[in-house]
Amino acid sequence: MITAANAAARMTGLYAGMAVTQAQALVPDLLIMDAEPQADREGLERLAVWSLRRYAPIIAVDPPDGLMLDITGAAHAHGGVMGVLKDVVTRLAQVETAARAVCAPAYGAAHALARYGVEPLRAIDPLQLPDAIADLPIAALRLDQPVVIALSKLGLDTIADLEAMPRASLALRFGSMPGLRLDQAYGRVSEPFEPMTAPERIEVEWRFAEPIGAPETLARYTHKLVESLCQQLEEAGVGARRLDLRFYRVDNRIEAIRAGLAKPSRDRKQMGRLLCDRIETVDPGFGVEKMLLAAPLVEPLGLRSISHLGETPMPDVAALVDILGNRVGEERLYRVAARESDIPERSVTRIPPMSDPTLLRWPECWPRPARLFRRPESIETIALLPDHPPVHFVWRGMRRKVKRADGPERIYGEWHVSDEEWLSVRDYFLVEDETGARYWVFRQGDGVDSATGGQGWFLHGLFG
Repeated sequence: MITAANAAARMTGLYAGMAVTQAQALVPDLLIMDAEPQADREGLERLAVWSLRRYAPIIAVDPPDGLMLDITGAAHAHGGVMGVLKDVVTRLAQVETAARAVCAPAYGAAHALARYGVEPLRAIDPLQLPDAIADLPIAALRLDQPVVIALSKLGLDTIADLEAMPRASLALRFGSMPGLRLDQAYGRVSEPFEPMTAPERIEVEWRFAEPIGAPETLARYTHKLVESLCQQLEEAGVGARRLDLRFYRVDNRIEAIRAGLAKPSRDRKQMGRLLCDRIETVDPGFGVEKMLLAAPLVEPLGLRSISHLGETPMPDVAALVDILGNRVGEERLYRVAARESDIPERSVTRIPPMSDPTLLRWPECWPRPARLFRRPESIETIALLPDHPPVHFVWRGMRRKVKRADGPERIYGEWHVSDEEWLSVRDYFLVEDETGARYWVFRQGDGVDSATGGQGWFLHGLFG
C-alpha cells in the first residue's frame, strides 16, 4: 500500500492508501521505494532538536509528519508569530521540504488547520478560533477512522455539526473521545505534552515540596538554578548562547521563557537578570511544582587575557546587546558589514552585533552614502549626455538645483549573476544642491547605447 506520494505522483491520480498494484496499473514506470517508518521518526526527532535550538523551549514530536511548537514568550526573537512561521517554512523549503505552519491558541486547532485548512501559513486570533475551525471536516479532530465514518453516516460532516450535538448522547454512543477532541480543539481543555529534549544539552532542575507561585519566589529560585547551570557549563568548558526556563505547573501545563545571549557566557549576574526580566510573563496558575533551566545552545568559551599594566580595558557591550535582543528581538539587532560585490545594494550585509571584525572594506577611492535606499527612487533631471551630471532634478515633488557635482563613477552589472546584467551600466554622480545637501544619483546606461540601460535617472542614497 502507498503510504506517501510526492506532488508529481498525486497529479497523476495516486494517493496515500492506494494499493501498489493499482498504482502500477495507472503508471507503468512508477518509482516505488520501501517505507522506512523508523527512519522517518528519527528524522522528525532531529528536526525537533533543530527547532528546539532555534525557535522555542517547548517542542514535541507529532508523528508521522508534524511538530508541536509552543512559541509563547519566544516569538519576539523572530519578529512575532508570523515571523516564526515564515522562517520555519522558508528554511525547510531551502532543503526541498514543503511545510504548512499554523499558530492557534489551542494545539488541537493548530493541528487541524495545518492539515485540513486552506491557507498554508496562518495565525489565528483567539476570538477567531470558533469560526476558523467550524467548517473543517471531523477527520481533523484526530478521531479514529471508524468513528469518523460512523459520524458521517449520521450526517455530521464538519466540526460545527459535531459541536452542535448534545454532549450526553454523543458520549453515550461514541464514548468520551469525540467530546475530548472537541474541547481540545476549542481550547476548553489543556493538552499535556512531553517536551523534546536535546540529547547533549546541559540542564538543572529544582523540585518543590509545596507549589510556589509568587514572582519574587520564582526569581529567587531562578538565580539558584543559574548558579547550578553555570557550574556545569564551567565543567564542560562551554558558555551558553540560549537559555530555556520551564515552569511545570500542578495542572500539567508548562510555562516557559527563553533568553538569548550575543556570545557564549557564564556570567551568572547577566543570565539571572535576563531570565528574571521575563518572569512577569509567566502564569503560575495554582502553583509551580518544578523548575527546569536548560542551555539548548552552547559554544566553546574562549579565554580572555587580562593586563595589569594600566591599559584602558575595551568596553564590553554584550550585556547591553543581550538586554535589547531579548526585548525587541534578536533579528532586529545587527551590524552592517561590507560584502564582495560591485553593485552598491549588494555590497552591504547584516551580521550579528557581536561578530568578529570583517576584513573586507568598501572602496576608499569613491565615497559611499551614509544612507543607501533599499530600492533606488526615480527622479526627473536635465543633463547633457553622455558624461555630464544633472543641472537640476525633481525628487519627491521638490525641485533641487545642483551647485556642485563629482563623477561619473561607472559600475557595470555582474555578468555572473544573470544574463540581463551582461551589458548593463550605471553612471553614478555625487551632487550637492543649494542647501548643501548631498545626494548619490545614477543614470541607467552609458548615455549612448540603449542596450546598456534605459537612460533613466535614479536617486540611490543620501550623504549625511
